[in-house]
Amino acid sequence: MATPAPDAVKRLVDRFDQNRDAYLSGSYNESQLRHEFLGPLFEALGWDVYNHQGSAMPYRDVIFEDSLRVGGATKAPDYCFRIGGMRKFFVEAKKPSVNIASDSGPAFQLRRYAWSAKLPLSILTDFEEFAVYDCRSRPVRTDKASTARIKLLRYSEYPDRWDELSSVFSPEAIRKGSFDKYVEDTKVRKGTAEVDDAFLAEIEGWRDSLARNIALRNPRLGTPDNTADLNLAVQMTIDRAIFLRICEDRGIEDYGTLQNLIGKPGLYRRLMERFEDADKRYNSGLFDFRKDTVTPSLKIDDKLISDILSEELATDNWQLTIGNRKSPELYPPKSPYEFSVIGIEILGEVYEQFLGKVIKLTDGHRAKVEDKPEVRKAGGVHYTPQYIVSYIVKNTVGRLHEGGPPRWPARALDN
Repeated sequence: MATPAPDAVKRLVDRFDQNRDAYLSGSYNESQLRHEFLGPLFEALGWDVYNHQGSAMPYRDVIFEDSLRVGGATKAPDYCFRIGGMRKFFVEAKKPSVNIASDSGPAFQLRRYAWSAKLPLSILTDFEEFAVYDCRSRPVRTDKASTARIKLLRYSEYPDRWDELSSVFSPEAIRKGSFDKYVEDTKVRKGTAEVDDAFLAEIEGWRDSLARNIALRNPRLGTPDNTADLNLAVQMTIDRAIFLRICEDRGIEDYGTLQNLIGKPGLYRRLMERFEDADKRYNSGLFDFRKDTVTPSLKIDDKLISDILSEELATDNWQLTIGNRKSPELYPPKSPYEFSVIGIEILGEVYEQFLGKVIKLTDGHRAKVEDKPEVRKAGGVHYTPQYIVSYIVKNTVGRLHEGGPPRWPARALDN
């Protein structure tokens, strides 16, 4: 039996219809729209948008502006809808004067967020229109607004087609599995790459190119006896760059710091200065140059570092070449990655796969990447699922926190 639209939804539609010209004017802004229309619309779907239940932040149904940081012209997703603290979908709001049916910019923005967070569906709306996107398709800046869009409703259709919305996007439907079933039934384009697969291919391309360049430019590392140092040099360079890039999108580092290094000779030296500064700020083993005596004296071609950090070297299809791979820029608007919403579990899965390979040197002193012997024997890398990690943490460290401050074992306190 179809779910009828609540009277509150009909009143919203009538009010918008009666004052449509005023709402479509540029003076009616997004903040007003969210307060007057979108919040009440999703409350009608059953979401506790305004936290009437008084839930603590980790347990709220709806989080406003889910990202911690807005970089450049990018902005955070306006709403994140969750069940049990787990993200289910984003909603990106635009003021009604924006034509979301044909403007490709807002669609690309929403799909970047959701694809990076590995959310299969998300919504773009200005209330006048309500667009649902399949966000499993890797977003490309030149995509049309209709690309990966699986539903587009006008506000006047909400009352008659309310069941289509509530049967998928209400919290009750999600808890009953209707949302997941809808995702499964929605056809995915062939050849699409989810964010973890794409990012893994990305950093594998960097590793391959860095290994070859470091072995070529640093003769001491280009010998079979120094493969450990070569692996360290490549791994540390990638890890440090990714860490700082994530910090930028999460508001911990100034946005664009890495990108601003590009343009002058001696790029790797200036990159090392950023790493040394990070060592002072974070006091982390990742930037511990008392133990790492290899990377400070490396020679790496400026062109390669520039490509990885991404200068304005992109071709018309927003991709640039690294080694024998294609790599998108790491900064918007051309990058498909939004690091502020990429989950820790996604990065963990990527790195478990990434660390399953090692750099070897051929007889001709050329670097190549291959599976570690133990990984080949096991038939691949198998990452630990998030629910298992959560269970282990809850029943180990979590128990130390029960009833007050952590009660650390004496051995842990001695170390």
